Amino acid sequence: MTAQILVVEDTPANMKLVSMLLVKSGYRVLQADNARDAIALAQCHQPDLILMDIQLPGMDGLTATHLLKADQVTRHIRVVALTALAMKGDEEKIMAAGCDGYIAKPIAYKNFLVEVKQYLAGGASL
Repeated sequence: MTAQILVVEDTPANMKLVSMLLVKSGYRVLQADNARDAIALAQCHQPDLILMDIQLPGMDGLTATHLLKADQVTRHIRVVALTALAMKGDEEKIMAAGCDGYIAKPIAYKNFLVEVKQYLAGGASL
């Protein structure tokens, strides 16, 4: 069965790129451009992986991740931060929110696909 990945990204160009790479690699993709929609999609569709942008309008991605991990229905879903945040202390914030890892933006597409595959297999955590 093909893995389903929820991409949470508010920048249209980033959403288009990430989704295209995933679809071309054979994954099924769900899309949300804000945290509230992402939570609803995760609860309804139970994706295999969530790629969560951190800087989102309204509720940020770390808050959304914390809520997903606190919910019995979604706590098992691996959440990977997809972020341009790479400053000292950011890794700790990402882990504290419950993320299973992170992928830095801008993405290098070959590395990105390898990392996604590793996260789907249960590896590549922070």
